[in-house]
Amino acid sequence: MAQFRNPIIPGFYPDPSICRAGDDYYLVTSSFEYFPGVPIFHSKDLVHWRQIGHVLDRPEQLNLDGTPCSKGIYAATIRYHEGTFYMITTFVESATGARRNFYVTAEDPAGDWSDPIWLPDAPGIDPSLFFDDDGRCYCMANRQPPAGQQYPKHMEIWLQELDVRQGKLVGPKYSLWDGALKQIHAQEGPHLYKIDGMYYLMIAEGGTGHTHSVTIARSAELTGPYENCKQNPILTHRHLGRNVPIVNVGHADMVQTQTGEWWMVCLGSRPYGGYYRNLGRETFLVPFVWENGWPVVNPGRGIVELEMEGPDLPEHHWPSQPSCDHFESERLGDIWSFIRTPRGEFWSLSERPGYLRLRLKPERVTDLANPSFIGRRQQHMDFAVRTVMEFEPQAPHETAGLVLLQNSDYQYRMEVTSALNQPILRLIQRRGGEETIMAEERLEGVQGWQKKLYLKVEAWGQSYSFYYGTEAEAWNPLAERVDGTILSSDVAGGFTGTYIGLFASACGELSSNAADFDWFEYTALS
Repeated sequence: MAQFRNPIIPGFYPDPSICRAGDDYYLVTSSFEYFPGVPIFHSKDLVHWRQIGHVLDRPEQLNLDGTPCSKGIYAATIRYHEGTFYMITTFVESATGARRNFYVTAEDPAGDWSDPIWLPDAPGIDPSLFFDDDGRCYCMANRQPPAGQQYPKHMEIWLQELDVRQGKLVGPKYSLWDGALKQIHAQEGPHLYKIDGMYYLMIAEGGTGHTHSVTIARSAELTGPYENCKQNPILTHRHLGRNVPIVNVGHADMVQTQTGEWWMVCLGSRPYGGYYRNLGRETFLVPFVWENGWPVVNPGRGIVELEMEGPDLPEHHWPSQPSCDHFESERLGDIWSFIRTPRGEFWSLSERPGYLRLRLKPERVTDLANPSFIGRRQQHMDFAVRTVMEFEPQAPHETAGLVLLQNSDYQYRMEVTSALNQPILRLIQRRGGEETIMAEERLEGVQGWQKKLYLKVEAWGQSYSFYYGTEAEAWNPLAERVDGTILSSDVAGGFTGTYIGLFASACGELSSNAADFDWFEYTALS
């Protein structure tokens, strides 16, 4: 294959895990407080991926009610064994609440997946599964060392057999390894492999920020002792500084192709406009080889690059996806997400065919709740979004429009509401929970206003501009060159990337009103 360009899955798709079934590759990522949970992708060549659905796409599988921002579903792992796919993950209830691990199964990775099988005696986060040569299955995750932590965030990897017929852990727990980089902290994301008769335990260390890294150890016995690779970390970018194209590389999983090559998927971020990462943590691909029984990542370079030589596999492109959703299907496309598990009949594609109807719920996009919202990830540094909305606010508490959302406290909303019995369009910046009206336009004075409004956001790097109009492509500026850095986790905190979405709210009140959206278009500008 010719050169390919990283990331292979751009935008907020972190913590990738991969498996191969014959000539097909499947990949899952974290989804946090968004629903459906755990997007799943399919590839034939490791470079070109198409989303085939979500693993957790039924409310009975995933109850995200009350889940804070950047909590929820962490670090899924996907494995394939004897005709069955397994996905195991952690549900993080809150900042201080329980971390609960569970897995689901499917014969077809496109679904349907089973209801969760909970593992109440599986501590820690980032669980993974390993099937040994004898068919026995083992579960692993991280935990505080039984002897106590020797430094802040000191963790170890534990392992225990999983009886997949009974859906429960059996036998003793074993302490495998507490990492290669003492004092670096946060040993997590374990994946276990058996290669040429040796067991290899690959983990993430250093936290998921700038000091993120991948380390590895090996043992002749499943339960250890595990030998630390003297070349650790086998992959990191922290030594490169912050002024580089790709940062915070880590949390990797490996796969061998049918042609014998070895490849690794990992997360990383592309900062822009300074050290700001609006796109979140993305999925990257990098090759490695084996030397003296240890992996050497991207030999001669040792890092993940934006352009690399592709795998020795036939190139396989999928049909391109349309940039514009005209809402003419019976179901929402896989690109769309809700904030938390959707509750109530607040959206419809059938009440007005060819439109997405969002009913006004009392919940706001600033609440830790399930608002009337659908959104998609920002996947490019330079992009344009267009939509057209029909909405007539009946009261000052009624609002609908377009939102750029990092979390409940950091966002931009271009919304139509009412003031003094007149419809107005506002751009609101929400930063740290405090709101500022950046611009305002009274719509009764806008030529051609008939409850139908075109809305556009255009971003060039960290410069975001907002436009409106009463006719297609006849744009009036609402606010130009607005600071986009508040949409970065470097300002807002947390682990997610920017979402762009449509919303409607009655702001704490009950309402029978609704907003109709004819189409939504997302276009990369570079």
